Formats: sequence, structure tokens, C-alpha cells
Amino acid sequence: MRKLILTVSAIALAAGLAACGQEQTVPGAAQSAAQSTVDIEQKAAAVALTAGLTTARSAEVGAFVTDGDGRSLYRFDKDTAKPPTTACAGECATAWPPVMVEDPTALRVTGIDPTLLGTIERPEGGRQLTIAGWPAYRFAKDVASGDLKGQGAGGTWFAFQPDGKKAVAKTAEAARTVPLTVMKVGKLGQIVTDQAGMTLYRFDKDTAKPSTTTCVGDCAVKWPPVLLPDGAAVAGLDPSVVGSVTRPDGAKQVTVGGWPVYRFSGDKVPCDTNGQGVGGTWFALDATGAKVK
Repeated sequence: MRKLILTVSAIALAAGLAACGQEQTVPGAAQSAAQSTVDIEQKAAAVALTAGLTTARSAEVGAFVTDGDGRSLYRFDKDTAKPPTTACAGECATAWPPVMVEDPTALRVTGIDPTLLGTIERPEGGRQLTIAGWPAYRFAKDVASGDLKGQGAGGTWFAFQPDGKKAVAKTAEAARTVPLTVMKVGKLGQIVTDQAGMTLYRFDKDTAKPSTTTCVGDCAVKWPPVLLPDGAAVAGLDPSVVGSVTRPDGAKQVTVGGWPVYRFSGDKVPCDTNGQGVGGTWFALDATGAKVK
């Protein structure tokens, strides 16, 4: 496997690959730390980086992308994704070292759809990693695994969500929602996932008109229903296609296109689709609720 290279003040740093399949858990709010420019450059230059991509979680932003060493990756609002361009060079690139990679297809990736990865030519030479078109950076003041000291800096720097979107701090309003999203996952294409990028499924033995759920007992242990707490709302999809159905135990389950939606206990990390086609009755779904084959 090839090495992932992070350029800091024109110094190339190399490292080995991370173990696949491990999502890290980190503390909630990122803490700030005073640090001189000299200290930043010395510490950043001394870091050996791992040539993989994975995800971590925090109470502050939920799921976010890290390199194999657990160092957070960021995107910059002054860059563009379509087409990919970078506006961070010179002193900016010292504080926000661009993540350099020769061939993203050679990376070991966990929890991120590999088809979202690409590269862009840097002004000073070399190729910078992009996620969903957005150039990826580290933050020089992040010195430990799981640090998120760059989150929200200047109102323009944000950690990456697994789908390439920018991570935002959770608010009281967000806590009253069940966030869903649509993201491209492997050969299945655009499918519905939860905010962390975990694939959601529908069951052919349920019905959509009217909405009914037939997965209870042991079935619901293997296929946990996506529940809608009292007073909460579904966010992230067209409101006209989302709703809920009351389960036999009285809990409310989220529906998309009338179909009750579930997670699969066999999916361990974002972008897993181990439940797809199980028993010929379980399938991922698109933004309308239609099953994806």
C-alpha cells in the first residue's frame, strides 16, 4: 500500500497503514490550547501520519473523518468542490497542512465511500486529497488523536462528515430531530443513511400504504428500527416522504415513502451494506422509499 503524505511547510511526512474497521470514540467539545507558531511547526513536522482514512465520533459534531492516526481532517469554505479548487496556500497551508496523496485508490478506507475520494493539483506541486470534491487538510494545533481544535475556526473551517459535508455543532434544536441523509455508497449509488453514514433498510414483509411493521421480537434485535422520540421530527429528507408508524410496543418508527426503516446489526461502520438483499426481503432504499437493488 502506498503512503499518505501530509505536507507541512514543504516538509513531506510518511507513515504506515491503520488497522481497518475501527471507529474511535472521542470526548465531546474540542478544547483550545495556546501554542506559539514555532511550537506548531515543530510538532506538526514531527508527526508520523498513517496512510488510511477512518471515522470517529464526538458529542460535539457526531461522526467525522480522520486519518489512520485519528487526526481530524477539515474542509475550507473558501475552497470549492465543483470543480475542486484550493484557496489555502502559503502561511494558510502552514496552519492548515494539506493532506497529500499520490493515489487515493491505494488507501485503506473505513467508514467512507471510496468513490468520494479524489485529488487536486496543489499550486506548489503534488496532489492533495479531496473528499466529495473538497480538498482535505489537517490543523497544526491538533496534536492528539480526536482533537477538533480547528472545528468552526473563522467560521470557515469544519471537520468532514463521512459523506464529505461539513460537520456542524449539535444544537438543542438538532437534539429534537432524527437526521437522515442521502449519500452515494459503493455500487448501490444514492441511498438513505443516518447521520453517521449507517445504511438504512426496508423490509418487503412490511407495507407502505398503509404503513405497517412486521419486524418485532428477535427480528427487531437483528434489524433495529429507527425510532422517532416524542416531539422529534425527521430532518434531512423531503418532508413529504417522511413520517412515522406506531409499532406494536407503542414506539414510533420512522418511515420513508411509507416504508418503516431499520438499521442492520451486521453493519459495523458507516457505508457497510451487509444487510443488502438478506433473505431476498431486506434492501437499502432511496430518498423516495423505493428499494435499491
